[in-house]
Amino acid sequence: MLVGHRRRIRNFALGAALVAPLFGAAARAAGAQSLQPTTIAIPAVSFAFTADYIAEDAHLYAQSGLDVKIRFLAGNAGFNALIAGAVDFSFSSGTNLDRAAARGQKMLAIANMNNLPPWDVVIRKDIADVAHFDPTAPLAERAKVLKGRTIVVDGIGSAAHSYLRVIAQAGGIDPDSITVSALQPQEMLGAYARHQIDGIALGPPWPQILEQNGGVAVVASGIKGDPPWLSPIASSTLITRPQFCIRHRSICEKMGHAMVLASAFVHEHPQEALAILKKRFPNIGQAVVEASFAVMRKAMPQPPLVEAKALANADRINVEAGFVKPADQLKSYDDLFTNEFLK
Repeated sequence: MLVGHRRRIRNFALGAALVAPLFGAAARAAGAQSLQPTTIAIPAVSFAFTADYIAEDAHLYAQSGLDVKIRFLAGNAGFNALIAGAVDFSFSSGTNLDRAAARGQKMLAIANMNNLPPWDVVIRKDIADVAHFDPTAPLAERAKVLKGRTIVVDGIGSAAHSYLRVIAQAGGIDPDSITVSALQPQEMLGAYARHQIDGIALGPPWPQILEQNGGVAVVASGIKGDPPWLSPIASSTLITRPQFCIRHRSICEKMGHAMVLASAFVHEHPQEALAILKKRFPNIGQAVVEASFAVMRKAMPQPPLVEAKALANADRINVEAGFVKPADQLKSYDDLFTNEFLK
């Protein structure tokens, strides 16, 4: 049944994506009065949110009947705003979803836009050289170089922060031995250039920018299987409140539809998607945009189904990162997601 469901969604989404240009600006303007308003929180400037960038700039939200306002709320602020009812949806990780459920605050995932871990942990090459770092060594050996370092993440307690702590654990290092700072990308790049920080744990395009310049050593790469148990993962997951979809079912249906179209667009129209991302990141070189897009295209499932296993792996990150006690790990994830809106 799951294979058939995937095939039907893919065929529908591909057909919709191909005929989208036929509607044009005139059709969008004509239907503007009937668009339903809604809000989404996004926690960082990152290729991890490619689905939203595509849905906005290819007018897939409007095509699906939505007038979407984006709220940039760094780190966990967006997910907290969702819980508080300040926004209708949040692009957050399964780690947030699971942690909230463990506290009795059950949210609902309706689309998983990345099911492979997109994060890299990198350190400055000069540090790696002094430590005689071997990039071909097993992860347990590579991760030892992180001890005592200062690493930047996008938010304290974020999925990238959790990933960093998991990698530290893999090296037998106390994660608290790492000094962690949360900086916005431009601040991070400046601090890195001035050697004020030792490395970063982030998703594209920020590690790729540093890798392109040749000044880093890659300690761990999620997309390449560090660690292998982490796939599938719930990352850049579209989450809402369960009661919201009860009260505003049509908005959830339209939002799920927009995510199906966004996933199809990325996979079936890669050059058009690349052009959109290049406009979103105009100061980043083409090679970095292409490398970052390659990561996200690999990480984005088609269709963007939510899986219990992906949420379970996100919960394991919480435990191994030390953000959740083993006794508080959820026994079931079935009431934390639905795929009924992915049509």
